[in-house]
Amino acid sequence: MPGYGAGKNLILETVPMRVHWLQHADFEGLGSIEGWLAARRHTVSGTRLQRGETLPELEAFDVLIVMGGPMNIDQYALYPWLRTEKALIRAAIAQGRRVLGICLGAQLIADVLGGPVTRNAELEIGWFPLQLTAEGRAHPLLAGLPAEFTSFHWHGDTYALPAGATRLIESAACAQQAFAWDGSRVLGLQFHPEVTQAEAVEWFRHESVTPSRYVQTADVILANQAAFTANAGWIDAILDRFLAV
Repeated sequence: MPGYGAGKNLILETVPMRVHWLQHADFEGLGSIEGWLAARRHTVSGTRLQRGETLPELEAFDVLIVMGGPMNIDQYALYPWLRTEKALIRAAIAQGRRVLGICLGAQLIADVLGGPVTRNAELEIGWFPLQLTAEGRAHPLLAGLPAEFTSFHWHGDTYALPAGATRLIESAACAQQAFAWDGSRVLGLQFHPEVTQAEAVEWFRHESVTPSRYVQTADVILANQAAFTANAGWIDAILDRFLAV
């Protein structure tokens, strides 16, 4: 993978785990995370909250992955399951499970840990550079990643860093792009390293965007095949460390 640096050939051992993921919209799936989990023989289950499916008991999983979605974290009138979802995330963290959140998922984790979620100063949609913070460069979850790399973004909200969390990544448009809590056990990613080209095509079927300083057109985003290929490498590298033995 171009630009991955000294860690690009590093393969970390994982043991099969029971991974449960939470979906908020039919058009937002696991993306390239699905292939990573399958290749390492993790047992995968999921709850489609938007379809009214029942959340699992804590004893049913070792790892919880909370994906993105078009809603805000406090739209309880439209999405009443947000309350029970937050309760599950809170309990999973309290009971020592590994918890990963992406975009909305990161905001939900931040919220249950006491970090308020608000509108970001900029809408950020497209391919934009990310920079590791000083703490991020030293953190084992990001070992081997370059100090700057480009990934996919689609968000208008942001979170305040929860107490005790470590800020790992930032961008020009958003200071809070990733955080870790309790060492490496809880991880929130505001950006979308899991998004595939096929999934991005589906997103644009549901939402249109107006180009601005940090918003690219669908044509520009979808034409960048090299960026999608690199994107899969970033999530693979992060997962290799997040679920390492």
